[in-house]
Amino acid sequence: MPTSPLRSSPLEPAHEAAGATFTDFAGYRMPVRYSSDLAEHHAVRQAAGVFDLSHMAEVGVTGPQAVAFLDHALAGSFGAMPVGRAKYSLLLAEDGGILDDLVVYRTEEDVFLVVANASNRQVAVDALTARADGFDVEVSDDSDTTALVAIQGPAAAGTLDALVVADRLQPESPLDELGYYRALHAVFDGAEVLVARTGYTGEDGFEVYSDPSVAGALWDALLEAGADRGVVPAGLAARDTLRLEAGMPLYGHELGTDVRPAQAGLGRVVAKDGDFVGATGVTPSDDARVLVGLVTEGRRAPRAGYDVVQDGVVVGTVTSGALSPTLGHPVAMAFVDPALATEGQLLHIDVRGTAIPSTVTAFPFYRRASKG
Repeated sequence: MPTSPLRSSPLEPAHEAAGATFTDFAGYRMPVRYSSDLAEHHAVRQAAGVFDLSHMAEVGVTGPQAVAFLDHALAGSFGAMPVGRAKYSLLLAEDGGILDDLVVYRTEEDVFLVVANASNRQVAVDALTARADGFDVEVSDDSDTTALVAIQGPAAAGTLDALVVADRLQPESPLDELGYYRALHAVFDGAEVLVARTGYTGEDGFEVYSDPSVAGALWDALLEAGADRGVVPAGLAARDTLRLEAGMPLYGHELGTDVRPAQAGLGRVVAKDGDFVGATGVTPSDDARVLVGLVTEGRRAPRAGYDVVQDGVVVGTVTSGALSPTLGHPVAMAFVDPALATEGQLLHIDVRGTAIPSTVTAFPFYRRASKG
């Protein structure tokens, strides 16, 4: 059976010129690394990395009943959300399982931008379109007409400021006034863009949504402005170890249709007493396994699918794991029996037949130093 051709990012020529190694990710040909996974990971922690996230799915929601629609379609509450704010939310199935985790931006009074995972683009578009029935709202799949470039790390703000000083980026308000999980309109080289201060690495950072025709110039400008600051392009491999250190879940690993929000520590995202799709099934069973962090001894990194055991009995499953480049020891995320989810609990991970001691720990594994 023939396979569908991979989609290309508008930044593919820039990646090729930079010597990127590519991989198939959610149907896109995306850069997994440029130099080395470790070098790019450390660059983000110490300076900044520039990421191509143009494979992400963007769904526009517009209309006088946009708030009521989102309150129904997603497991959050959006009425009190001011213009210029972002909110992490969940798209649930009828039975309360997680179809996707999302970031929702309110860019105008009746205009929202919903950003979904690339692997769930069609799922999100189809679910939101179906749930719009009966609401005075328009849902549009804007993924193919939107590029997304992110810069993450302690040098991110200074690098963007350099573009402002050079008069290439004109934000509607000062960037240093843009708080976390906020967004503002801006103009880059004469084109309208949306600048958001969010991220998936545990570092301060920004994401810039633009027309695909602008993405190449933006990518080059960020790398040029950040060259003296140690800013480098970073691929998917570094992004994965960064998000793991930050204790951030990944759909298909920690999140899925068989997981209820509270199991993954996301109960706070769900609107209390909300009348949203999936509300009746959102509460997990008392014996449902819950997501924990594990710090393991030695240097052998646990991987997704490895068993978590206690006294020879399987009590959980690893969903993500790696040797942490920043911390120097292995860390993992795993679902374990709720009675064993207490911080400090000693468990073992079966790493190819060897039981590796592991201790339950709170998220995140890594936390950046506070300013000042």
